[in-house]
Amino acid sequence: MFLTISTTGTPERPATDLGFLLHKHPENAQAFSTSYGTAHVLYPEASAERCTAALLLEVDPVALVRSGKGKGGKGRGGAADASLAQYVNDRPYAASSLLAVALSAVFSSALRGVCAARPERAEEALPLRVEVPALPARGGPDLVRKLFEPLGWAVTVAAVPLDEKFPEWGESRYVRLVLEGELRLAHALRHLYVLLPVLDDAKHYWVSADEVDKLLRAGDGWLAGHPEQKLITSRYLARRWALTREALGRLELARLADADDTEVEAIDNAVDETADTEERPVPLAVRRREAIIGALREAGAARVLDLGCGQGQLVQELLKDPRFTEIVGMDVSVRALTIAARRLKLDRMGERQAARVQLRQGSLAYTDKRLKGYDAAVLSEVVEHLDLPRLPALEYAVFGSARPRTVLVTTPNVEYNVRWESLPAGHARHGDHRFEWTRAEFREWAGRVAGRHGYEVAYLPVGPDDPEVGPPTQMAVFSLTDTPAPSGTANRTDVNSREEKHRAEKEAKDG
Repeated sequence: MFLTISTTGTPERPATDLGFLLHKHPENAQAFSTSYGTAHVLYPEASAERCTAALLLEVDPVALVRSGKGKGGKGRGGAADASLAQYVNDRPYAASSLLAVALSAVFSSALRGVCAARPERAEEALPLRVEVPALPARGGPDLVRKLFEPLGWAVTVAAVPLDEKFPEWGESRYVRLVLEGELRLAHALRHLYVLLPVLDDAKHYWVSADEVDKLLRAGDGWLAGHPEQKLITSRYLARRWALTREALGRLELARLADADDTEVEAIDNAVDETADTEERPVPLAVRRREAIIGALREAGAARVLDLGCGQGQLVQELLKDPRFTEIVGMDVSVRALTIAARRLKLDRMGERQAARVQLRQGSLAYTDKRLKGYDAAVLSEVVEHLDLPRLPALEYAVFGSARPRTVLVTTPNVEYNVRWESLPAGHARHGDHRFEWTRAEFREWAGRVAGRHGYEVAYLPVGPDDPEVGPPTQMAVFSLTDTPAPSGTANRTDVNSREEKHRAEKEAKDG
C-alpha cells in the first residue's frame, strides 16, 4: 500500500521544507508500528528543486484478522473458503481506510497544520503532487473526479485493467490516481484522510459515534459545501444512517453559519475596485475584532463578557491571549451557541483552557446577576439588531445593572454605506438590522447613556476613516467614572429608575 507526496521549490524556498512540514527528516527512513503492520516513511528524492515523501504501509494480514479488523467472515461447513477469505484480500496492496489511519497517525501534526520550525510554510499553498498507484474506487474514475476536482485538484485517473494480457476481461475496480494543485499541505492530507475510505466504501474497523467528530474535524472548511457531501458522509460512516443524519445535520448548521457570515462580510469586506493594490484587504470583521481586543488590553481587562457573542468568533480570538483570564460569551440564540461551542472545540479543550471560557444563553432585555463583577463587556454589532423601543432595557441591563468598568459598543456607520456600490441606496447592510446610525446619532445615544449611568465615553474609528463619511464601523469606549451617576437618577423616571427598569423589562417580555 503506497502513496507519495511531492512538491517543488527554489534555493530560497527549498522543496525540502516538506520534511519540516511532515515532521520527518528527508535523510532518515523511519518505521512506525501499528496494530496491523508497519508504516514506513522515506524520501525517494530530496533536493531544493524537488522533494518527494513516500508512505509505505506494510500490512500483516494475520495481525489484521487477529485484531478483529479483517474483512473476511467466519463460518462452519464451508469454513475453509470463508476462513481463507479472511487472509486473502486486497488490504496489503490497495489504498483504503488502513492507509487513511496511517496518514493520521504518522503525519498527525501536518494534518493539523502545525509546524513550529516553518509556521509560515504550513500556512502557504504549496505546489503539490499526490500519487496513489492502486486505489479501490467503487464508482470508477468519474466518481474520483467528482470527489477531488471541487477541492481544487487537477485529477489524472486511469482504471487498472483486470489483466493487461486479456483486455477483453475489462477493467478492475482499482484506479491509478495523480492529484496536482496548489494547496496547504494540511488541507491535502485531510482530503486524503476522508476520501480514500470513501472511494473504497469499506472501513477496516467498527464505525462508532466518535467517527462523526473525526469526519467533521477533517472536513472543516470544505465538506459542508462539497457537491457530493451526502455520498461522502454516508460512505465515510459506513452507511450507518443514524450517524449519517447526525453528521449531515451538523454540516447544515455549519453551512448556515457560513451563509450568515458571508451575507454580512459581502458588505463589510467590500473595497474600492479602483484601489491601487494587489494585496487582499483585511476583512472589516477582522479589523473590528482587532480594535476590540486592543481597547480591552488598553483598559487592562482580564474578565470579559462578549454579549451577543453569536458564533464565537471574538471569544475564539480572546482565548488566544492569556491576559484574558475569564471569557463569557452570551447569546439569545441556542443555535448560535451550539455553533460557537463547536467552533471553540469545547468538548476537546484542555482543562486549563476550558476553565477560562463559558457560553451562556440569555437575553439582554433582562437584568442578569451572572453578568455582574466583570472588568469589561463587549456589544459588537448588537444594538442595531434591536428595535429602538427595546434599547432602554439593554441599556439598563448592561450599564445600570451589570456595570462593568469598561463597555465597548460597535455598530455600523450608515454614512459609509454610499462607498459600497454593491449596496442599493436606502438598504441596510444586513436584513436583520432595525436601524443604522449616523456618527452624530451614535454619539448622541452614547453620550446620553454615559451621562445617565456614570460613565465617560470616547469614540474610535474601525476600518478606513473616510474624510467625508467617516469609518465603516464606529466604536464607543465607555469607562466607569469614580463618581456616582447623576444625583437622583435612581429615583427619577429615567432608564436607571426602578419604574423604567420594570417597564422596559415588561415591554421586552410582552414583545
